Amino acid sequence: MTITIKTSDEIEKMRVAGRLAAEVLEMIGPYVKAGVTTDELNQIAHDYIVNVQKAIPAPLNYKGFPKSICTSVNHQVCHGIPGPKVLKEGDIVNIDVTVIKDEYHGDTSKMFVIGKSSILADRLIRITQECLYKGIEKVKPGSHFGDIGAVIQQHAESNRFTVVREYCGHGIGKIFHEPPNVLHYGTPGSGEEIKPGMIFTIEPMINAGKRDVKLLPDEWTVVTKDHSLSAQWEHTILVTDTGYEVLTKRTEESFG
Repeated sequence: MTITIKTSDEIEKMRVAGRLAAEVLEMIGPYVKAGVTTDELNQIAHDYIVNVQKAIPAPLNYKGFPKSICTSVNHQVCHGIPGPKVLKEGDIVNIDVTVIKDEYHGDTSKMFVIGKSSILADRLIRITQECLYKGIEKVKPGSHFGDIGAVIQQHAESNRFTVVREYCGHGIGKIFHEPPNVLHYGTPGSGEEIKPGMIFTIEPMINAGKRDVKLLPDEWTVVTKDHSLSAQWEHTILVTDTGYEVLTKRTEESFG
């Protein structure tokens, strides 16, 4: 497994792509409400990425994926295909955006709540975001990828939630998915050493019920086997000489 170390020029291009991906999630927020279909959200995001940002939506036609974003609702874990589904009060939805600008990728996702959701859903969303942030805080030269997975697993399981193991974070650059695989469970000190110039995603998928998932016949959408709720948050992270930089940070967030 060769993990690429990005050059300063590549890092600058990744900053741009990451910022654009974050801006899509900021832009789309007001449209995510009861009565809208996930396909309408896809069209809004597509038009913004192509016409405003002059960029490319990476998921579109990626290994046959038919849409420009992923929308995963309620018990859908990841890779949900936008379609005629109408969002309703109480739904939770993950919107996953990847933008290509000047050949480089920025990849991020966020949970949205339609109106008022259940106490369980709110708690799951909050704990999952905390899992992401705790994972990010482990990123620094000399740490190991197992440190990221371990802290995420510990936080999820101590809150009586479970970690999806079949899907993980990944290296990213000119290539959408490259080494390493960034697991969201594991043992401190295990895995490859983290080094400056690495860029990868952390994107924990956390279930309210059991961790078991299954792939739907569309060969993309992943759901919880027990139909329990699932949440996910994702950022693209650069390893700096002293720690990390969140390339897909939104204006509502602060790090460090």
